[in-house]
Amino acid sequence: MNTPQDFNQLINYQEGSVVSKEIISKPSGTITLFAFDKGQGLSEHVTPYDALVLVVDGTAEITISGKVNQVKSGQVILMPANNPHAVKAIERFKMLLTMIKS
Repeated sequence: MNTPQDFNQLINYQEGSVVSKEIISKPSGTITLFAFDKGQGLSEHVTPYDALVLVVDGTAEITISGKVNQVKSGQVILMPANNPHAVKAIERFKMLLTMIKS
């Protein structure tokens, strides 16, 4: 990806699914693009690393340590390491997830 790309064209929605595409994978962290169909999500889980979410399209609920946060296109939210978090698409939703491992 050494040339300019249309960010929203890097990944497409798929009916009834969550689709992911890893953009960068290094020992120090990853950058992954996700596309969630309406109502789809990731169940609550914990990671040992901080993760920053940039909402690229749509609206979702991101729950962190029991607190529900509604996020929309253009917003960012940090999911701190070792805190349970979950994601649910209120409408079709795309996010860029940056995970820092060190």
